[in-house]
Amino acid sequence: MDLLNVIVVSALPFSELRGGIPLAVYYGFSIAEAYAAGVVGNLLPIPFLLLFLEQLRNFALRLRWISTVYLFFERRTEKRREIIDRYGYFGLLLFVAIPLPVTGAWTGSLISFLLKLNPLRAFLFITAGVLVAGVIVMATVMGLISIASFIKPGIGT
Repeated sequence: MDLLNVIVVSALPFSELRGGIPLAVYYGFSIAEAYAAGVVGNLLPIPFLLLFLEQLRNFALRLRWISTVYLFFERRTEKRREIIDRYGYFGLLLFVAIPLPVTGAWTGSLISFLLKLNPLRAFLFITAGVLVAGVIVMATVMGLISIASFIKPGIGT
């Protein structure tokens, strides 16, 4: 059940790896298990987003309250497209790899859709970005655990 929780948290657009990997470590997963579960969970929705975002957008625009929310996120995402405009697919990788709020695989998928990027190539670069983001998040979590265990011995063991 813990694995399922980590995968679901990692698949959600507001938490992604930033939430899934720390949760896995909290549950006692090894570094490799936490990383793998976080990455798999984060990547699960991406092929579906890349393939079906046009249909989802059309559906969302027909419903007033969903349309308002979708257009809000679309406008917010449009403001973050400059790195992809400047660096292309490598910019998409960089955008996804930075584990900060409003970056990540979900927003990268939306940007690639809005810019009409090739879905297969976008998926490959989003995947690479998720792998890099996973390393950054894991290193951060492990560093915080090291600091905490230095302050209060016994934490993280």
